[in-house]
Amino acid sequence: MEWRRLVDLLKSRKVYLQTHNFPDPDALAAAYGMQVFLKANGVETTICYAGKIEKNSTKRMIEEFGIEAVHIDDLPHMVEKDYIVTIDAQKYNSNITDFIGDEVACIDHHPTVIPCAYEYSDIRICGACCSIVADYFFESDTTLDTNTATALLYGLKMDTDSFNRGVTDFDIEMFARLHRLADNQKIISLYNNNMEIEDLYAYGEAMRTIKIYENVGFAKISFDCPDALIAMISDFILGLDVVEFSVVYAMRNGGYKFSVRNETPVYHAGTITQRALEDLGGGGGHFSMAGGVIVGDKVKLLGEDVDFHIRERFLTVIREEREKVQEKKKAAVLR
Repeated sequence: MEWRRLVDLLKSRKVYLQTHNFPDPDALAAAYGMQVFLKANGVETTICYAGKIEKNSTKRMIEEFGIEAVHIDDLPHMVEKDYIVTIDAQKYNSNITDFIGDEVACIDHHPTVIPCAYEYSDIRICGACCSIVADYFFESDTTLDTNTATALLYGLKMDTDSFNRGVTDFDIEMFARLHRLADNQKIISLYNNNMEIEDLYAYGEAMRTIKIYENVGFAKISFDCPDALIAMISDFILGLDVVEFSVVYAMRNGGYKFSVRNETPVYHAGTITQRALEDLGGGGGHFSMAGGVIVGDKVKLLGEDVDFHIRERFLTVIREEREKVQEKKKAAVLR
């Protein structure tokens, strides 16, 4: 991380911090933290997004921390020469809209699916984008106030499911340093009240449609619901004692949005999701968690029984990955 180079790149420019289209607590807190960091170093920025902030609990978080995130429709004056820093997302991913500005930098914690030649990039595989942003404060000795530290710690806690998912030693180090500065009572209050009554309908739908094949659990939600909720339900399905790999998908814009979770030491959730959906929309992510989409005009490629073909695509890739592992083990024994 070369924080001075980022600051020098952005100085004297109109700068936007763009999250993915449906920003969750990690994306919003990371963008807010980066905004505070850059302002302390002489760079003014605007946080923006293209989709919508769906959950009331996320809206409450925005109010609690005083985060100003602006929808693209309310930014009519963005032009090509304006600079964009993508936060918790990367250009060309299916979950981020290509704005008219110039994506010169990227701060993200996901594996790269389609490379982009940024002028500055800080892409580290870890549990939360908030961990990366927190590091900018500590490495540069930039003052980190209580409100910003609390927002970063909350985003870190949410994206790692309280350190049960995708966490690394780096996340733990950032947690320890943020914990000393944060208002932990506020975090407890926000974390314990992040489920809404409407969420129960989605859980009920998932429980009604769940199907399990060996250690792989599938569930479908036949209506649109927030990305964060789909992820929560995927974690919930993974919690079943017979499930080690979960695939949950919800209808959206004539297609489907996916959340995938893995707790086996064998499969890579991101690779499997990417391969299963590669000609239908796209996907990718970490070893333990991933996301993806099937776009509306590609659903017809799945035939009449869409759910069967979705399951078959994932199961076929999983079988192939399992066979690769078995072949590697055999080769190792022969050596």
